[in-house]
Amino acid sequence: MLEVLRRVIQEVNGARNLDAALATMVRRIRKAMRTDVCSFYLYDREIEQLVLMETIGLHSQAVGRVSLRVGEGLVGLVAEREEPLNLEDARAHPRFRYFESTGEERYSSFLGVPIIHQRRMLGVLVVQQSEKRRYDEEDEAFLITMGAQLAGVLAHALATGSLTRPTLPGGQALFNGVAASPGMAIGEVVVVAPLADLNSVPDLIPTDVEHEIVRLKEAIGRVREEIRAAGERLANRISVQELALFEVYQQMLSEAALSQEVEKRIREGQWAPGALADVVRRHVLYLERVDDDYLRERAADVRDLGRRVLAHLQEETPQIPDVFPESTILVGDEISVATLGEVPRERLAGLVSARGSSTSHVAIVARAMGIPTVLGMVDLPLPRLSGAEVVLDGHRGRLFVRPSDELKNRYRSLIAEERALAEVLEHEQDLPSETPDGHEMPLMVNTGLAIDTTVSLRKRISGVGLYRTEVPFMIAERFPGEQEQARLYRDQLESFAPMPVVMRTLDIGGDKDLPYFPIDEANPFLGWRGIRVTLDHPEVLMVQLRAMLRASQGLDNLQVLLPMVTNVDEVDDALRLLDRAIRELGEEGIEATRPRVGVMIEVPATLYQLDALAERVDFFSVGSNDLTQYLLAVDRNNPRVAALYDSCHPAVLVALARLAEASARLKRPICVCGELAGDPAGALLLMGMGFDSLSMNAPSLPRVRAAIRRVSLRAAKELVDETLALNTPSAVRSHLFGRLSEWQLAHLLPPRD
Repeated sequence: MLEVLRRVIQEVNGARNLDAALATMVRRIRKAMRTDVCSFYLYDREIEQLVLMETIGLHSQAVGRVSLRVGEGLVGLVAEREEPLNLEDARAHPRFRYFESTGEERYSSFLGVPIIHQRRMLGVLVVQQSEKRRYDEEDEAFLITMGAQLAGVLAHALATGSLTRPTLPGGQALFNGVAASPGMAIGEVVVVAPLADLNSVPDLIPTDVEHEIVRLKEAIGRVREEIRAAGERLANRISVQELALFEVYQQMLSEAALSQEVEKRIREGQWAPGALADVVRRHVLYLERVDDDYLRERAADVRDLGRRVLAHLQEETPQIPDVFPESTILVGDEISVATLGEVPRERLAGLVSARGSSTSHVAIVARAMGIPTVLGMVDLPLPRLSGAEVVLDGHRGRLFVRPSDELKNRYRSLIAEERALAEVLEHEQDLPSETPDGHEMPLMVNTGLAIDTTVSLRKRISGVGLYRTEVPFMIAERFPGEQEQARLYRDQLESFAPMPVVMRTLDIGGDKDLPYFPIDEANPFLGWRGIRVTLDHPEVLMVQLRAMLRASQGLDNLQVLLPMVTNVDEVDDALRLLDRAIRELGEEGIEATRPRVGVMIEVPATLYQLDALAERVDFFSVGSNDLTQYLLAVDRNNPRVAALYDSCHPAVLVALARLAEASARLKRPICVCGELAGDPAGALLLMGMGFDSLSMNAPSLPRVRAAIRRVSLRAAKELVDETLALNTPSAVRSHLFGRLSEWQLAHLLPPRD
């Protein structure tokens, strides 16, 4: 049966259109299952009916004419319950309904399975037999598998409008991904064709090594010029913080990085395109296995640069259109920052990519530019989307293809409301983050790149709540030296002095390894990472601690944060190394004082060790994203399960409330850095729970500040009490929306269904 299944799937995928695919499927299924009838009913949302779309065994004239409501007849029952129905005598079932035009009165047995795509019921697949027959488990499993296969085919057909039945006007379809940049847009799709294929470059021995090196340098030079030009086009549209990402591209292309490594490979006996492909694939392979969302997305940057250089080596040009529609929704398998810079900003309305997550470079720039973006959108029929009208919802990670007039009008209204709100909020961004009853709620910012500093933020924040130190390690071919790290850390500390800058020690390991420090594990999410790695390699941690201490000379605004702590022993060991670094610098004539040290609360085990930890450290910092993922066992960047990730899950909120209470008892300041802190409703909850500060991405600051300035601390505490009594994430979200509506703050939240 498995071989039959493979053949059927292959034929269906190779069909020239949906009608041919359906005809192939019903005929092959009937033959494989040795049954009399196989039929497919499609759920038409326009008329809210299940329509007979294809059959072999029933009367062909019934196709497109027979329809029934969800819950009506046996087919409607399958759709209503969204589960298989297997009957030996269908006519004896109380829900059986006879349709004269189908001729199905001759059939006794019935097996129906629902067709479901991303939790949406699309139709029902049915087989029938004239004599009484109880389809066995293998039959049922086979039909369920075929239904799952048909779900993807149908979703693509709905998206592209290839359903031509008169009962299906419009063919509106919905695709879900990971929300990466908030906002909404209505526009026309422009599909970005991929650049040169790094995986199809043959291995060739160069006849002239020096010529290959010259070719490589010329190609890299052209790409550097392209990146420079793209950056200049965006210079007046994004801040220095985001514009610095183009400098990161230039650093990757520099002699000390990509160029040098590829040149070495050429001298080892590989022609330029092959050497480039080898080096890029190796870096991408390492980066894609990374657990940290921010660092994993660097794979996209490396791959994009590699493709661009390869295109010039192959004398190809990137497939970017010359003319863009007035409201362009750029769609591609993977969209880079450089590609973004090649589209006229006044025509760019939104971005959609099959790859990527909210921490990718393109997401960072998109947020800075105010461009709605959804990434990680699987199942997109890219080649057939070009020119389609779409509605993009960057708040909820949705793309509506061929939207109805009603949906478009609704989103036009929502877009107008958002624009008006942004103008209002901008006027109060330099005002204090203080509640009406006088409670100050410090707001801090998360930074990632070494140059993620901007003077414009200084007046709006209370410091840096999380600085990721991993980036210098990712763009090097070796562990960066002490002086090298000290210069980078000094830039950060000076930029925000005298405000505190919380620097997290190197968080690598497990599936977050470095190109020059690979680690292979069966379960990397629970593996060798964070403090576990650096304590096993104290020589690496010591260099970093010494560099931080050197960088803080005369500034005294450094705070050190230890990631992925599970045991108290790990903290003791790290503190001993810190004291040793201070002693060593003292022996070298450099007087260093011990900075404040904190522990990152992201492993659930730390929730039960707070008393012991408080005896050792000065503050706590909650990594709400990772803590939520570990508590709920959900990868938030996996679009197939992302809906289960919810930082407003009651279990998460109870854990956070108890954590804040314990921190107050232990007299240890506690900060939250993560998406919950950047959500206006979440920020009010955290303030009411008693957290001392909130750290978030810069674009989240305006709405959070507006919420805090309009809700008293007393009201926030009452909100916490009410919310903790609820049992489901949906109930929590509904209650938060209701309360913010009462306070006339619902406009600060993402739009609701």
